Amino acid sequence: MIDLHTHSTCSDGTDPPERIPELAAAAGCTAVALTDHDTFAGIARARARADQLGIELVAGCEVSCKYRGTSAHVLVYFVDDGEGPLQDELARLRDDRVERNRRLAARLGELGIPITYEDIVAEAVGEQSVGRPHVAALLVRQGLAESIPDAFDRWLGEGQPAYIPKARVTPAEVAAAARTSGGVAVLAHPLTLGVDMSTLDDVAGELAAAGFSGMEAYYGRYTPDERTGLVAVARRNGLVPTGGSDHHGSVKPDLSVGTGQGDLCVPDEVLVELRGRQSGGV
Repeated sequence: MIDLHTHSTCSDGTDPPERIPELAAAAGCTAVALTDHDTFAGIARARARADQLGIELVAGCEVSCKYRGTSAHVLVYFVDDGEGPLQDELARLRDDRVERNRRLAARLGELGIPITYEDIVAEAVGEQSVGRPHVAALLVRQGLAESIPDAFDRWLGEGQPAYIPKARVTPAEVAAAARTSGGVAVLAHPLTLGVDMSTLDDVAGELAAAGFSGMEAYYGRYTPDERTGLVAVARRNGLVPTGGSDHHGSVKPDLSVGTGQGDLCVPDEVLVELRGRQSGGV
């Protein structure tokens, strides 16, 4: 069993990077990927702990993209901190994220909500780690939302009063940068695109042609039937059906490393297949 989708305090999770391999080992995983948003900052710390525990740490990240008029998320694997096209793109996205969060703080002020940019940075324990869940936590503490999901529904989600769009690249651009940096690209939680399975077949074919290697089928919140359907879509289009919990700690308390909502089991063979794509295999 493996888990190829987790987050730490280096983006919008609540567990430090070292904790991710600990949770993976406790769940019985042989490998775990740390896939923080737009950054590899936690990889070295997570890998050091994973080595101590005798499990594999897969370097990764998650990138938000614009696609077919909506937001799509792309997971990249086998790329680490350092120099390269993907690393350069992530640095630009992190700079854009800082500017977006400053605009978000200003919007909250316009709405009469006493949350400053400094408050948000303190909640995230660092400027580059700030994400909307940190703002959501502050809104909950101020009694302006009942929970983090409720804060998104009322304030932070698309179309809500405090929503600020962020810069996004296209999936094809991310796949190209990943490939030239030695990695592979995978479509994350594809059902969030809001399309039916027949349309998703078209999406999978398009992304495969754009250089994608996989599509997340074994996702933490998907039903067994949804996972089965997504595996079939991936296979029909020559993509590796990957998977992971999307663990964020207390931000998404129903999703645990390795097991998701309790019934997740991503096969070890998925990682073997992805490594084959890394070298250009099919």
